Amino acid sequence: MANKAYKFRIYPNDEQKVLFAKTFGCVRLVYNHWLDRKIKQYEEDKTVVTYDICAKEMAELKKTEEYSFLREVDSVSLQQSLRHLDTAFQNFFGQPKTGFPRFKSKKRNTNSYSTLCINGNIAILNGYLRLPKVGNVKMKQHRLIPSEYILKSVTISQTPSGKYYASILFAYENQVQEQTPQIFLGLDYSMHELYKDSNGNEPAYPRYYRRAEKKLKREQRKLSHMKKGSKNRDKQRIKVAKLHEKAANQRKDFLHKQSRQIANAYDCVCIEDLDMKAMSQTLHFGKSVSDNGWGMFVSFLKYKLEEQGKKLVKVDKFFASSQTCSCCGYINKETKNLAVRVWDCPQCGTHHDRDVNAAINIRNEGMRIALAI
Repeated sequence: MANKAYKFRIYPNDEQKVLFAKTFGCVRLVYNHWLDRKIKQYEEDKTVVTYDICAKEMAELKKTEEYSFLREVDSVSLQQSLRHLDTAFQNFFGQPKTGFPRFKSKKRNTNSYSTLCINGNIAILNGYLRLPKVGNVKMKQHRLIPSEYILKSVTISQTPSGKYYASILFAYENQVQEQTPQIFLGLDYSMHELYKDSNGNEPAYPRYYRRAEKKLKREQRKLSHMKKGSKNRDKQRIKVAKLHEKAANQRKDFLHKQSRQIANAYDCVCIEDLDMKAMSQTLHFGKSVSDNGWGMFVSFLKYKLEEQGKKLVKVDKFFASSQTCSCCGYINKETKNLAVRVWDCPQCGTHHDRDVNAAINIRNEGMRIALAI
């Protein structure tokens, strides 16, 4: 069985918005309460409080008058919050390690909660999504769900601009036949164009954040001068959030279309295994790296290829793709200087565009790896 998620926009009425807000708050409270409990327990005797213990304690807590409001929301969403906390602790103590779980702030403008489908309590019904405790919520269903898909869970989220979305997870029988790769493509990461491929093409990425940056600065400056807690400040915050959201949606749409074109045309795509987080923390490159969304593009490309039985091959980041002549194999140390964008091979005389040559080398190395598997 394989899993696939569909994200739809939902339009709750005022009463349902209140229920969502209450659920977001209760889920946050449960997460923070037992995170504090786990920290104190570990500091006391170096033991970890398990999910089962937390779930039993929560059941007792809901019986008290002080926390009786927890009974007003979907009980499974509270259990899921505990499961997420337990997973966060397991990831922290596991290998490789992740960061220590952090408390969820009430001031965050992004909220979400997850719930499971049990005995048909969640369903899609003629443009509506039925949810536990909330009822039927109007939904914009932009694509049909295959009848053989089994609904597993739903995550309700609210964006900083106030929009609501439902990410619905389905399980289905995975019958994809793995293909023997015959048509290969190499992609070399480019900060401004997103990538250059081994055929010499580039997508001419529009750099959506940079285009919106001037307007964003103006609106953020207005926001910074407004009194905290005022209605005008809240209106301005939503205005800024919508600008950020528009740039993010434009970027995501562009990356989906590019990854779909490549996944349909090639059997195997070869890329460098880059540490984008480290690159984004670089003083001079941070905004440009975040703007082009290479990591998101790779994740889109990966699942689109896998759906068709195709491959995404990652080449080691220390592979000398930019220094090696793709024709004769000569290694030119001068290309370590990023300012060198074109060069002629001293050994065979071939004229190279730095990025296209690197993409060809990545394709050749990825082809070797893919055929050796």
